[in-house]
Amino acid sequence: MEGARYSFMQGTDTIVGAAPVAGILIDGSPVTLESHEACSHSNCMLHGRTTRGATLTLDVEMRANEAVLAAEVQPAGAEVRFVTAGAAPAYGLADHAVEQRQFSTDHKPFYDTEVSGFTDDEFLSGQGLTRLVSNFVIYPRQQFAELLIDPTAKIVHTSAKEIVQGVKHAEGELRLYYFFGDPHQIYAAYREARNAAGYRIWMPKYEALGVGWEAFGALGWNTNAKTDQESIDRYLKEGYPLRWAVIGSGFWPSKPETMHETTSFGLWDKAKYPDPAALIQHLHDEKLTVMLGLRITFIVGGPYSDEGVAKGYFLKEDGRARIYRGGWPHSPYYLLDAHNPQALDWYMSLVKKWQDYGIGGWKEDFYGYGGSGLRDDKVDPTNDRLMAQKQLVIERNGYLSSNGDLHRINDFNYDQDQDRGPVNALAFAYSGFPLVYPDIVGGTFGESRFNTQRTERMQVYVARNAQWAAMHSSMGMGEPPWSFSASTAKVMLQAAKLHERIAPYLFSNARRFYEDGYPWTMTPLPIAFPNDPKAYGRENEKDRAYEWMIGDSILATPLYGGDFDTAKGRDVYLPAGEWMDFDTGKLYDGDQMLRGYSLPIGKTPMFIGGPGVTLEAIDGVNRICIYPVSLQATTTITLPGSDRPIRVAVQGLRLGMTWRSVEVVDGEGRAVAVRREGHGFSFVPAAAASYRVIAKP
Repeated sequence: MEGARYSFMQGTDTIVGAAPVAGILIDGSPVTLESHEACSHSNCMLHGRTTRGATLTLDVEMRANEAVLAAEVQPAGAEVRFVTAGAAPAYGLADHAVEQRQFSTDHKPFYDTEVSGFTDDEFLSGQGLTRLVSNFVIYPRQQFAELLIDPTAKIVHTSAKEIVQGVKHAEGELRLYYFFGDPHQIYAAYREARNAAGYRIWMPKYEALGVGWEAFGALGWNTNAKTDQESIDRYLKEGYPLRWAVIGSGFWPSKPETMHETTSFGLWDKAKYPDPAALIQHLHDEKLTVMLGLRITFIVGGPYSDEGVAKGYFLKEDGRARIYRGGWPHSPYYLLDAHNPQALDWYMSLVKKWQDYGIGGWKEDFYGYGGSGLRDDKVDPTNDRLMAQKQLVIERNGYLSSNGDLHRINDFNYDQDQDRGPVNALAFAYSGFPLVYPDIVGGTFGESRFNTQRTERMQVYVARNAQWAAMHSSMGMGEPPWSFSASTAKVMLQAAKLHERIAPYLFSNARRFYEDGYPWTMTPLPIAFPNDPKAYGRENEKDRAYEWMIGDSILATPLYGGDFDTAKGRDVYLPAGEWMDFDTGKLYDGDQMLRGYSLPIGKTPMFIGGPGVTLEAIDGVNRICIYPVSLQATTTITLPGSDRPIRVAVQGLRLGMTWRSVEVVDGEGRAVAVRREGHGFSFVPAAAASYRVIAKP
């Protein structure tokens, strides 16, 4: 048949419609299948060619909740496009979702999680702010998603009229996935595809999901052993529950300039860090994981660069180590060929020079390489190795992999559009990167790119930013709270303590993400409630309805965006069910919009719903908290130190009845001690236990 096309159906319902003209193109020419071949209901092998002589072998495999199209194309290096009819709304694309000013053909708010109209024929990291890359696109209303796995330049179009995924230069087998079902089924299949392709989801570490500290936010370039320790100790004295600290920046020798990079392994500036081991031991005594920045850039003439060149460990051009110039370092540099096993082993042997001092974590931060044509997975092998060593990793670059404990959005500062951050974070979650770290609270004041005078607007900004950050998988402190007003500092500490309180629940849901791929730690409402029309279309710079679920019981509703300094409330949407304002205990029926809901600075931006069961750190003890929002529910939770699930069954009261108390019994029928906890109740659980909670009027 002329211009082969394909579609996917379930019964008589079309899930993915066929392209109007041609479904597969090689170098712009439609592929025609051999006349006797077709594919329906089962696995099959198809063959086709174009009028220009290019050939295609297509292995179609139908699995539960997915179809896999494995294509071999000749000639090698040809452009290949797979085309179907369109669908909308569409979500995903990770960092590329905040580059729609450059790539969108639709007229809509620039910052928007909905990516319909996105068109990019050179889809690759380094375009704008893009470093964490995924071409996974999900259509929750239509119950499917699409992904062509390839780390090189891709073709991605999505609109209501047409969906295209392809590659600019096909080498070897191409694998195009269609995932079907509800979001749980789709993300489970997506997880399997990522892991099978070598782009792994790793289990994060509990300390990563706590509150951290970053030198660059706190001190800028004025960092040394004394200033690092003084700032961290002051934070701890002020009551901040820090769990990790990124020390630096500029820890490398100040002279010569060829030392100015994180790959000056094991070499410290002797004036700034006369005894780095003592500093690191002090921080270990404070029970902090100590981290450094880390990149794969080696300055030409740097301490290990000649060895890397001689042994062929750097990326090459015309048979010689290629010299790059980019955002950082400022000097010309080589790049590690991380996909060369010998080069990777060498790199890790150099990393050990830092580890021998007690460094246990890394803020991976290669940037400024736009236009270099680097593949998207250039850093993935090093992050995989670090995660295998159980190091704490803040991931910034990568393709499909969740090979960091946290997924950091691009630098997010006071002088930037404040709608970019929440859209970026939610786009990560849609794309399968829900362990979001929304950058340092307040951004990087130390760079002095803007007036740092403590205006009222800046005070409001830092308070709102801290409260927004607290609802993510991790938050990091920087600019000193004690440099702001007492009221602002109070809100910043309150936000950090809130994050520490819900960290056990975040980690329980991070484990669920690791096990099934669903974005439990940050679930956008169209994913959590795909059949609810009111859940769609509000995560943009116009509506600023930046809401998401954490697990199945917490609804995060932070007031954030470009109007942070003037807004006092938001239109908050409560999906079906019963919901409780965390601070006031007031109950609300779901399936309604709370118009202009008051969210003053200092108010906890959180509702409790669903089963109403969380895990919270209260007075240093992890307690299961039960809130009066469910008539009958069952859920599971895991403790930070155990992967054995705890089962909790709740028998509540009819809506409108007041829960005066609750009775909790374990699986053996023994009564469990319960206490009042705010507007709910709590008890101390044991790993792998079962509990029955019975509300009493």
